[in-house]
Amino acid sequence: MHEFLSLGPTPLANSFLKENQLNSPEAVYPLDVYFCKHCELVQLVDVVPPEILFKNYIYVSGTSNTMRSHFTGLAGEVFGKSKLSVDSLVVDIGSNDGTLLKSFRAFKVKTLGVEPASNLAKLAEDEGIETVNDFFNEKTALEIMQNKGKANAVMATNVFAHIQNLDEFLRGIDILLDDGGVFVIEIPYLLDLLEKMLFDTIYHEHLSYFAVSPLVTLFKRFDMEMFDVKRISVHGGSIRVYVRKSPSSSSESVAKLVQLERHLHLDSLPTYLSFATEVARIRAKLVRLLKHIKAKRKRIAGYGAPAKGNTLLNYCRLGTDTLDYIVDENPYKQGLYTPGMRIPVFPTKKIGDDRPDYVLLLAWNYSDEILQREQKYRERGGKFILPIPDPQIV
Repeated sequence: MHEFLSLGPTPLANSFLKENQLNSPEAVYPLDVYFCKHCELVQLVDVVPPEILFKNYIYVSGTSNTMRSHFTGLAGEVFGKSKLSVDSLVVDIGSNDGTLLKSFRAFKVKTLGVEPASNLAKLAEDEGIETVNDFFNEKTALEIMQNKGKANAVMATNVFAHIQNLDEFLRGIDILLDDGGVFVIEIPYLLDLLEKMLFDTIYHEHLSYFAVSPLVTLFKRFDMEMFDVKRISVHGGSIRVYVRKSPSSSSESVAKLVQLERHLHLDSLPTYLSFATEVARIRAKLVRLLKHIKAKRKRIAGYGAPAKGNTLLNYCRLGTDTLDYIVDENPYKQGLYTPGMRIPVFPTKKIGDDRPDYVLLLAWNYSDEILQREQKYRERGGKFILPIPDPQIV
């Protein structure tokens, strides 16, 4: 394996701080990215135990209109492709607050969530979504199968890239999934990361950065087949992958993306070294832009406190000398301080009340939703800064 990008020692992206923790040191971990010439997987090698990362989690799917709409569409598509009925069981791994499974209610199917974060599992249960509060593995899969029967559809949206032991995970899928069932994953797409310079989507929770080609090899080892794949816009660029047991004919959609990846040299180390050079250029340009604004005695706030934002802030070393504060819709983050840079987080209404001169859009994947929501702020002269893929003022 070859290291091609180092983002430096970095705190965990979702380890927000309370005020009484500000004088205490934070744990930091290497955030270095590697390319494997043999399997062509882009990955981290410094693994943080999942119990530290996920047992108490503050990313909540249901706080975003964009994600609620996205999951409604996903549920409808899966229902159509899977021929589900009222007797069918849909299992969502990493079910968060149950937002995706709520979308399946319209189809009258049975649902079950699997969520390791106790706080999020309780949120889902309170909304009537039955949830197993545990990590998914072979043991969990066997217990679900014994209690609920085989699953006709198993979902894992923005979860698969978090898994260290993919072999054990897929053995669990093999146990749980009905022979005629479908396994559906959504993961950030490596090609989008490279083309759109989405380096801030690299953080410790994301262990793997998948192209289609390594996925084909992985699923073949378990006698599974990717029978459809499509590119989707969510989270800056992802793929939705449909997998079934018992491989049969090859998939045109899969073959096309594998061919595209070969054409763009995703199997070649120089591609990733060039990416790292461009990442450094973007950092330098963004820091210069923000320093220029501050030199004119203008005030800058941040919008959104996502995990990706904390990668950006820590890599660029942007603290309270640059951003006065950050706002976020998620009530679980409000009143806390960002990891590493320790910037206070407030409700989003502070932007309208306080009217900073500029706002750095850290949650750029929701830019359309946010720019529309903050139209009055913009009409009064407020400006947004988009940091990626090329820093600019809008």
